[in-house]
Amino acid sequence: MTTILYTESVFTDEAFERDLFGSGVEIVRRNVGRLADLEDDVCARTEGLMLFRHFLSAADLARFPKLRVVVRMGVGYDRIDRAEAARLGVTVCNCPDYGTTEVADHAVALMMALRRAVLLHHEAQRRAPEPAPWTPIDDPLVRRLSSLTVGIVGLGRIGTAAALRFKAFGCKVVFFDPALPNGVELALGLERASRLTELLRRSDVLSIHVPLTRETRGMIGADQIALLPRGAVIVNTARGPVLDLDAVEQGLRSGQLAGAGLDVLPVEPPVAPLPGLLQAYRARAPWLEGRLVVTPHSAFASPEAHEDIKRKSAETMRAVLLDHTPQNVIPPQAE
Repeated sequence: MTTILYTESVFTDEAFERDLFGSGVEIVRRNVGRLADLEDDVCARTEGLMLFRHFLSAADLARFPKLRVVVRMGVGYDRIDRAEAARLGVTVCNCPDYGTTEVADHAVALMMALRRAVLLHHEAQRRAPEPAPWTPIDDPLVRRLSSLTVGIVGLGRIGTAAALRFKAFGCKVVFFDPALPNGVELALGLERASRLTELLRRSDVLSIHVPLTRETRGMIGADQIALLPRGAVIVNTARGPVLDLDAVEQGLRSGQLAGAGLDVLPVEPPVAPLPGLLQAYRARAPWLEGRLVVTPHSAFASPEAHEDIKRKSAETMRAVLLDHTPQNVIPPQAE
């Protein structure tokens, strides 16, 4: 009997999984805050591990002597110690083709809410004790979309989907992704920047779509924000630690940034002591009114995407663990 363990109660479908995995598989379900809370006997017999929010450290891996496959029920895999998994012979997979359209849509929505001053006017019109005058606000946020250059950092599945959406709104789209072969820009009708610095200098809107790796952690900080055109907007729907929040606060205070849209944060959920930017945001500081929007890592979410997570994650587990036909495998050296 092969045991597959789900460590959270979200994004599961018992009937579907039982039918997909077959009668020779024991499906174990738990709903724990961390993997350390799992019973030893469950860990001891688990061969397939389904993870959504949990971290999987070397210490956690040591509790799973029979583990052969880990499926991250999502795109990012930075919470898994892949080097240790590789040393133990554990295959790590992800679910790269769910939520692509949702996250791309969300990136565009954040940009639109800022650049068309939806948030700015919304906040002004509910200002207490009296709303702002019934007239457009003259602010650096407000721009004609077709006048904007959008810089895409990372042209993977989501970055490509976002780029094509920005292009459809009439924006000029430039991307930076050194991992892609020459000619991608020709196929998509986009422009390519050979260096990040070149991209930054041209980006009225910077949209981040890279995974979290050693190279991308802290990739956009004060020095990078200083290269953007004054009054730029930053949108991050990728991973929080890619973007330095203190640098964003500094940029917003100085006017170097006109606005920022963040679906991800360096620490999720945010805990005390909060970064200064989040303190000001929660306190509704007047200088930040309408210039910052924060969503709780929700860009991926839709009923359709949730169904995709259930189905695609289970299909990946079956392919690798039971059928021995690997798919969506993350190489140990992937950074």
